Order: sequence, then structure tokens, then C-alpha cells
Amino acid sequence: MTQDNLGAPVRPALQRTLHNRHIQLMAMGGAIGTGLFMGSGKIIAMSGTSILLIYMIIGLFVYLVMRAMGELLLSNLAFKSFADFAGAYLGPRAAFFLGWSYWLSWSVAVVGDAVVVGGFFQYWFPEVPAWIPAIAMLLTLLALNALTVRLFGEVEFWFAIIKLVAVATLIAVSGVLIASAFVSPSGVSASLSHLLDRQAALPNGLLGFFAGFQMAIFSFAGTELIGTAAAETRDPERTLPKAINAIPLRIILFYVLALACIIAVTSWQQVSPNKSPFVELFLVAGFPAAAGIVNFVVLTSAASSANSGVFSASRMLFGLASQNNAPRLFKHLSRHGVPLLSLLFSALLMLLGVLLLYIVPEVMTAFTLVSTVSAILVIFTWSTILVSYIAYRKKHPELHARSRYKMPGGVPMAWFALAFLLFVLGLLALRPDTRLALCVMPAWFIWLGVAYQLGVGRSRRPAQAAAQPCP
Repeated sequence: MTQDNLGAPVRPALQRTLHNRHIQLMAMGGAIGTGLFMGSGKIIAMSGTSILLIYMIIGLFVYLVMRAMGELLLSNLAFKSFADFAGAYLGPRAAFFLGWSYWLSWSVAVVGDAVVVGGFFQYWFPEVPAWIPAIAMLLTLLALNALTVRLFGEVEFWFAIIKLVAVATLIAVSGVLIASAFVSPSGVSASLSHLLDRQAALPNGLLGFFAGFQMAIFSFAGTELIGTAAAETRDPERTLPKAINAIPLRIILFYVLALACIIAVTSWQQVSPNKSPFVELFLVAGFPAAAGIVNFVVLTSAASSANSGVFSASRMLFGLASQNNAPRLFKHLSRHGVPLLSLLFSALLMLLGVLLLYIVPEVMTAFTLVSTVSAILVIFTWSTILVSYIAYRKKHPELHARSRYKMPGGVPMAWFALAFLLFVLGLLALRPDTRLALCVMPAWFIWLGVAYQLGVGRSRRPAQAAAQPCP
């Protein structure tokens, strides 16, 4: 342990070593994940070309949630995470529920990414069990995250660049195929007319359209990562607004335009619900070598999402311990300022989750189950951010008046966004593969309530009683 100028010991602390380029690329990395590269194929099969509208609708509300989060975080730079401002405005119980739920959402999302990595690896080596590359990826990311925050930022920076190049290449190649009216070996001619096909708009009716929202919500999970990373940013007043304000453009480029290109080249009927449409586009177009390259890029995308998840889960668990909402040992920091025990505990849960590949051998079935659980937890997280914003506006209107980064629409828009998220939560009951997770997840919140009463709540009552003035 080092010492300060007066000779007093200085304890390690979270380091503000992430630069603007790290945060900007992490925001892009959160916007381009496994949900886009893998899950979009299932959404296209269910929703047809209306997938473009689905992503624009959800993107709008995600932007509103991020603006609310941005105003809250910048209103008090002592806030290091969502759990901090939830505790300040909604009480300690809300901080407990939000912190643990967000920790679980990332832990579960990493399991989903690991499942997908195993599936993508089998593209080249179908005889290799999917759990082997999945566990290898998790152990590698654990080692990288155990070193320094700066190294995490660098790894995510280059992962994000690979994903950006992949999306840009797909758009460019699709443009050439469309311009040349390329005819695939299956007889499909690349044309923008596929986007205007009336039958493709709602191939499975309104139920298919609504069912597409579940996977699309999961695709945006991770956008709020910039809030988790704010505690380790050198200049949050400048960096955070810049990253949030770029979200609408990223949604148009990475989701709407990329998926429009896929549908225009292959038509929605040719998109497999169980495979990555990014890889399938090159296979359908007759370029198997290029498909292998894209498969590698998509695999790195899943690894990137998992890298973000490992980082976020460990930081949220550290934050919970700092608020006495988790065992104190998770507050321990390495000499490099990394919450090592929080990282190891989170990684252990993720490794256990990979056992899902034994129980559910079909990759897409396992991915759908995991992504639905993650989507429910993400909806809970975003909803709590919005409720915290509403309470903040009521309790501290003076802070809002001084804010240089106000949420558009204010409180009415926050209520509107909250209603939309509750609507999407109800949509998960439409399909059997998402209904199961919706029915099981209340057990998690019941467990949190019991844990709070038996643990945190009981430990705080004597402290509160001791703080009361004598009569």
C-alpha cells in the first residue's frame, strides 16, 4: 500500500484512466452486440421488414433513458453508478434491487455471449463441444480484466473498431450487390424492392411484430454501460453527453441501415432464424470465404460484448459492497485499482452458466432463454433509472434548473418511456420461449426482498435507531 505526502496509507481506488476515445468506442460497442449479429435473424423471421421500425422505436426510448441517466449522473459527480442515484432518490431498497439486478443482467448476458461464441466456433470445427471455446473465452477475458482498467479500455477499443469495420464492410458490399442486381445461387436478386414487399412487412401479423421487441431490447442492452464507466472517466461532463448524443446516429447506421442491406440482398424469406444473418448474407451471395471472415468478426463481437459484461458486473458488485449491499470482501481492490474479488465471483457465476450448453444443446434455444432473462432485467434497470429521474425532478428542481444537460421532454417524457417499457415487458408473454423466463423471474425479486430484510435491512435498523435523538 502506498503513502501520501504526510505518510498516511493510501488505499487503492477506482482509477479514472479511461479516455474519451475509450468511452466513445465503448458506447459504440454497447450498440453493436450479439443481439444484432445473432438475434436479428430471428427477429427478421418473426417480424419481416418491420424489424426496421422496431429498432427505431426502441432506439428512441433508449435514447430518452440515456438522457435521463446522463442528467442524473452529471447532477452529482459523487454518483458512480445507477445504484447510487437510485439510493439517493428512491431509498436504499431500490439501490439494493437495482444493483443486484444489473449485476445479474450482465452476468446472464455474458453467458449468452459465451453460448454464441461456442456456436460460432462450431462454424469451423463442428465436432468441438461448444462449451470448450465458451469457457476459454471467459478465462481470457477474466485475465484481461484482472490487470488494469486501462487495458480493459484498450481491448474494448479495438474490439469496437473490428465491429465498426464489419458493419461498414457489410453495408458497402451490400451496396455493390444491390447496384449490380446480383443474383444469388438460390435465385434471389439483390434489390431494394425487397424492403417494400407488402407481404414482408408483417409476415406473421401483429403478433410477430410485437414478438420482435424482446430480442431487440436485448440488442440494446449495454448502451447504459457508459453510465457504469463514468466513475472511471477523466472528464465526465464532456465525455458522457458526447457519447449519449451520438446514440440516434449509431442506431440508424448500425441497426436500421445494416439490416436493411441484409433484407435487400437476401430478402426476408432467405434469412435463417437460427443463424447470424451477417454470415448468411455472404453464404447466400455465394461467397463462403467471406462468410468465414465475417463469422470471425461476429465471434469477436460476442467476445466484445462479454468483455463489457465482465467489466460491468464486477464494477456493480464493487459498488454494492461499497454501499454495504454486498459482503465487504467485494470492496477489495488490487494495487492496480481493480475490484479483483468482485471480478472473480462474477466470473465464477458466468462459468457455471455455461453449463446451460449441456442442458440445452441447441445454441439459439439457449440464447433465446438467456437473452429473455437479460431483457427483463434490462427493462427493470431502465425503468428504475426513469423513476429515479422523476423523483430527482420532484426533490431537487434547483439541480434540474442548473443542469446543462437536461432530458428532452422532462417528466412527461419519462412517464411515457416508462409506460413503453412496461408494455414491452407484457409482450414477453406472447411466445412460449419468452413466457417461461417471464414466469420465473419474479422469484429473483422475491429473493432480493427476503435478502434485503434478513441482511441489509436488519443491519441498518440498529444504526438508524442509534442515530435517533434522545427524548
